[in-house]
Amino acid sequence: MLAAARHSAIIAEVQRERIVRVADLARILGVSLMTVRRDIEALDAAGAVEKIHGGAKLPGGMSTHEPGFELKATQLQDEKMAIAHEAAAQVREGMAVGLSAGTTTWALAQLLSGGPRITVVTNSVRVADVFHQSTSPSTVILTGGERTPSDALVGPLATSALKQLHLDVLFLGVHGVDADAGFTTPNVLEAETDRAFVAAARRVVVLADHTKWGTFGISTIASLEEADELISDEGLPGEARRILSERVGRLRLAGGAAAGDAGAPS
Repeated sequence: MLAAARHSAIIAEVQRERIVRVADLARILGVSLMTVRRDIEALDAAGAVEKIHGGAKLPGGMSTHEPGFELKATQLQDEKMAIAHEAAAQVREGMAVGLSAGTTTWALAQLLSGGPRITVVTNSVRVADVFHQSTSPSTVILTGGERTPSDALVGPLATSALKQLHLDVLFLGVHGVDADAGFTTPNVLEAETDRAFVAAARRVVVLADHTKWGTFGISTIASLEEADELISDEGLPGEARRILSERVGRLRLAGGAAAGDAGAPS
């Protein structure tokens, strides 16, 4: 395959997945790891992709850009559902469970709607609708607030409601995960509401597929250390695994052979 064709294929894959690993690109293109690394360096220099440890990602990214729910719901569906299954296994009857807005928490809601009787507290219109349309015996508390493009209810009403509640566990969806910025969102009001969620929860479990690593929004929700657990997928780069293993309470990779101990690969 000529270099131009490889470059086009790499750009298409990065645009589709947001973050791709060198090993995956080598397999897809049928070339060596060294060839892929050289291609990524050339594309990085041209501004077409951004080189990261072990792979490439979409270049730049606007800290205030908030993709709509419908677009995000079509991306990485298998990974999100695998993460949701890991999270659902932690829920027991009688729990008070917080579900923030997001497509991965929405996938989790689909599993929990057929599960044990729980009390769900959410600021997501989509999550509440999953339970409303099911035969779930669970109770759902939907905060008020101003609606965002991702169908989250945010602002003073949502924050005030959360301050009155106590949750056994919060499953938190995020826009980005960064070593310095922590867990972030492009919506300042949503960050404030999510911080109220974190404060209300005895245990915080972040649900973030591998594309969230290296992405950041304008506002920080919480530091990495504030997460009791982070559930991601096997596409998470090695450097991200190392950092997260050191700084979050526990890193779990959905679908991995050793999901409980997800350190950087040797």
